[in-house]
Amino acid sequence: MLLATALLGVSTLATAQRYGKVIDKTIAVVGNEMILISDLEQGIQEARLQGMASDEKARCELLERMLESKLFLLQARLDSLSINQDMVQSQLSQHIDMMRTRLGGDEAVEEAFGKPLYKLRQEWKKQMEDMSLTQQEQMEIANQIPDLTPADVKKYIDTTDAADLPIVPIKYQLSQVCLYPDREAANLAVKEKLLSLRERILNGEKFSTLARIYSEDPGSARKGGELGMASKSIFWPAFSDVAMSLKPGTISQVVETPDGFHIIEVIEKSGDMFNARHILLKPQYTVEDREHAFHVLDSIRTEINNKALSFELAARFYSEDNATRTNGGQMADPNTGSSYFEIDQLKPQDYVAIKDLKEGEISEPIESLDNEGREGNLVYKIIRVDKIIPAHTATFQNDFTQISEQVKNQLQMKAIDDYLRKKIKDTKVKIDPMFKDCEFRNAGWYDKIKKK
Repeated sequence: MLLATALLGVSTLATAQRYGKVIDKTIAVVGNEMILISDLEQGIQEARLQGMASDEKARCELLERMLESKLFLLQARLDSLSINQDMVQSQLSQHIDMMRTRLGGDEAVEEAFGKPLYKLRQEWKKQMEDMSLTQQEQMEIANQIPDLTPADVKKYIDTTDAADLPIVPIKYQLSQVCLYPDREAANLAVKEKLLSLRERILNGEKFSTLARIYSEDPGSARKGGELGMASKSIFWPAFSDVAMSLKPGTISQVVETPDGFHIIEVIEKSGDMFNARHILLKPQYTVEDREHAFHVLDSIRTEINNKALSFELAARFYSEDNATRTNGGQMADPNTGSSYFEIDQLKPQDYVAIKDLKEGEISEPIESLDNEGREGNLVYKIIRVDKIIPAHTATFQNDFTQISEQVKNQLQMKAIDDYLRKKIKDTKVKIDPMFKDCEFRNAGWYDKIKKK
């Protein structure tokens, strides 16, 4: 979270040898920690693999991040900080699964990296242990900044030019009444269609041909439904459990996940990885579903506007959204838990419905999406605007928490920058002169470049 870029130097050490061997050379020494040219080039190759810049400027930026990380690591060891092994194991598993999925399996990873997987696992584990210590040391420095008092925040506001104070964007507090279409009928129709497709495959038609025609997963449909060799951990459990239980060439029964309904054909399995084809279909709803839901919602809206029913009671009695019905329909951001939404936190359909409403007004019935699955399920709703906080320059009275967090974050960042400047000056550091033309963020590194 704090100085996140400084952590990249550590993480980029876990990269592949896929681009050929590099004649190694020490390009920097920080205390008793060395940085090799292979470390730097491997980091650059991983950046290139992800579509990022890989020019000389990128090399300079990456080297500086690696140098900074080494300084944090040295201090973490002096402070006898402990490695968070749970975090390391979790990150290691995710990293290995990502590499195996991206490259196509264990053998492909070993070939690309030029090392056996057990060796890569050891190296990556060591690098992530270093990352754990680095992150903890950053937090140790940041935590030395005490919580701000109201007087501190007021002083900051009083002494800061208004143009430099943060702008708080418009925020909405909203409530909703939601109705879902007839899921049971739609789900049954999808299952019957998938069973029909399964029967056609069993009778000799190609799975890949039907996937191209019918599958609603655009990423795999154009490849005949093929997903590519991937770790089971990246799929929904219901999907991967069935796939792992199938013999290659067999066709599954209908499988339900939050994305919809599938039939699956496994092409190949290796350990906990598999390559499979699938056909994904999603429930389709009728015009009658929409008209019925809109009629009910419009009636509820009329009753609320006529004071015959409160919105809160309507939500508790009629709404089919379990996340909001118990608290009178009040919506909350699923990511933050906040009851206030900025524009970019709202679903586009919801924002279009409420953008011209005043406080207390209720939208016409709309089609929207819930928060289930990757894309959300169709839902019909009315939305009430409970409160609008207009966009404004942050003030002490209304935005104390936001300003307090901003000021504390600035002080923490300054503390980390001050720490880096001091450590660069006080630590024995040598940098190869090949980097003398780099534009380092911290000028102190230039004094550490060896003279030819």
